[in-house]
Amino acid sequence: MTKDVKIALLGLGTIGKGFYRVINEQKEGILNKTGANVQLVKILEKDIDREWPEYIDKSLLTEDWESIINDDEIQIIVELIGGTTISRKFITEALEKGKHVVTANKDLVAAHGSELFEIADKNKLDFAFEAAVGGGIPIIRPLKQCLAGNSIQEILGIVNGTTNYILTKMTQENQTFYEALKTAQDLGYAEADPTSDIGGLDAARKMAILASLAFHTKVNLDEVHVEGITDITPSDIEYADEFDYIIKLIGLTRKRDAGIEVRVHPMLIPKKHPLASVDDSFNAIFIKGNPIGEAMFFGHGAGQLPTASAVVGDVIDVVRNIVYGCSGRISCTCYLDEKVVSKDEIISKYFIRLLVDNKPGVLAEIAGFFGNHDVSIAAVIQKKALHKQAELVIITDSVVEKDIFDAMEEIKGSSFLKEVSSMIRVYADEEE
Repeated sequence: MTKDVKIALLGLGTIGKGFYRVINEQKEGILNKTGANVQLVKILEKDIDREWPEYIDKSLLTEDWESIINDDEIQIIVELIGGTTISRKFITEALEKGKHVVTANKDLVAAHGSELFEIADKNKLDFAFEAAVGGGIPIIRPLKQCLAGNSIQEILGIVNGTTNYILTKMTQENQTFYEALKTAQDLGYAEADPTSDIGGLDAARKMAILASLAFHTKVNLDEVHVEGITDITPSDIEYADEFDYIIKLIGLTRKRDAGIEVRVHPMLIPKKHPLASVDDSFNAIFIKGNPIGEAMFFGHGAGQLPTASAVVGDVIDVVRNIVYGCSGRISCTCYLDEKVVSKDEIISKYFIRLLVDNKPGVLAEIAGFFGNHDVSIAAVIQKKALHKQAELVIITDSVVEKDIFDAMEEIKGSSFLKEVSSMIRVYADEEE
């Protein structure tokens, strides 16, 4: 016999409309894949009388949460409201009422994922959030299932399409940051208020989730070191190119003897690295593990239909579990309590651009300051500038963050220094 599975959708915004379209277009396919007839029976919206697209069945719209939460026939709640307040309330109540939950809400999962997993686990329910990190790129399920036989060593990702688009325009068309941002806003890649994207916070939320999954330790958002891209200049990009690097906003988490590093910031990536060729609004997540070695997941990390496809994929998984009576199999995997290292303990190479007096001995003095703090210089470019000043561009070997900043404090106090134009981290393998 075919089983009926009823669903309620919370939020009919951009992603909600995409979900509505995909779940209806895929109805027959879902039946064939799961053996269940999936029915979207209610849609919660706070203003049901506004103008809706013609394809929306307005009879499904309701402003009454109680009519959803108290309907025992509704087995799955799809939360696409966003935010961390009302969505947390609705999801908590849904799980306590015995309803499975699918969400795309990265803010909520980053801030309250552990407590929601505990409630789902207690009630033997599914709490799925594939769309919360990679949009249309599958990454949560691979980490929890396909790569479960691996010890993850590192995740390196371009996980924000807005910043990737901006940096692509700056790199390929020599635009300034603000020119590229304006282009992104005109095309709809950036919000009117792009602060969360360009400041790195959106990527930080995603990296907190990925680090928690990869290293089985709850990583809080405030433990992620975050820097945005607003200070990146065309000169930085030009010099990076001379060193055979490209600049991207990178989310990185890796396991070290000292603990887990979790950070988001601009980074020079070698042009030969697979992430270096990921341009425009595309996202990619690069994983190193044992025994798999290296793997990369690439695609649209946001957008109405890519994100909706991930949400519907989660729904199909939950429906299968309902049909076979095996829900709640894959619960929270944060069974460890690893230390998240502080910013001062981060290890990285550095790209440093300085404006100094153009006179003999300056580079030797800089090397001396670096040497006092165990900082080695890997490469240098020196170019003359106007007014008897020279521009020095230095790439260091791998160094502890505290040491490089202590050295830079000494350099800032020197008489030859006119300006520290840039300090940007450079990607290096743990083996380097």
